[in-house]
Amino acid sequence: MTNESAPAATGAATGLPASQLALQGVYLKDCSFEAPEGPRANGQWNPQIALDLNTSVQQIGTDLREVVLTVTVSAKQGEQTLFLVEVKQAGAFLMQNLSQDEYRRAIGSLCPNVLFPYARAVVSTLVSQGGFPQLLLPPVNFEALYAQSVSDAQDAATATRN
Repeated sequence: MTNESAPAATGAATGLPASQLALQGVYLKDCSFEAPEGPRANGQWNPQIALDLNTSVQQIGTDLREVVLTVTVSAKQGEQTLFLVEVKQAGAFLMQNLSQDEYRRAIGSLCPNVLFPYARAVVSTLVSQGGFPQLLLPPVNFEALYAQSVSDAQDAATATRN
């Protein structure tokens, strides 16, 4: 009796190199916390929270990319800034044989999805250690944000042609 298995449907079976996206490491690249007045908020605690997300990528090896998710959170009560937090959560990702579309999706959606929970935890810790009530950022649907950015880019391309 021989032990044979069908070849997996990989790039080798189709003659194309297999595409691969693999996390190699996650690390905190930079963070800052500012509370101009400390946790002394006048009146009731009902701040306006602003969340800004940005993703950048840098090649650090032949197939290795550093993806940095920057999360900026500011809290204001009226005109008074209560706190400002910026976290740059980074990850090293192995990216081999990705098509342009796969690469853009990895940078715009898949990698940020991996990095966001780490950044979210750092933001929560910094805000709590700053003397403010716990702040839990809501989940972010990076797939929907990526799909919207692709749609916006297509709309802009169509508008410039007309």
